[in-house]
Amino acid sequence: MLDKTLSELETAIRDLLQRNQRLTAHAQELEQALAAAREENDTLQLSLMEQEEAGASTRQRVEGLLALLSAQSVEHQAAADAEQRHAASVE
Repeated sequence: MLDKTLSELETAIRDLLQRNQRLTAHAQELEQALAAAREENDTLQLSLMEQEEAGASTRQRVEGLLALLSAQSVEHQAAADAEQRHAASVE
């Protein structure tokens, strides 16, 4: 009876050691996957920041062009109004 109990205990310990090895290997795989995911996340965040900077620069350039067009349109309209007033006064 004692031999049977010791044999069962040995078997249980071997099983637990094997399971522990599998769990340790799985934990290492998960740690590697986590490290890779963190690296990818850092890369994506950096890329996003670069895109946001490029977008802000593009927006500023477009706003500058719109302001230039708006100012030119106002000048053109003022010149057209002055020309109409002059034409009306000549008639």
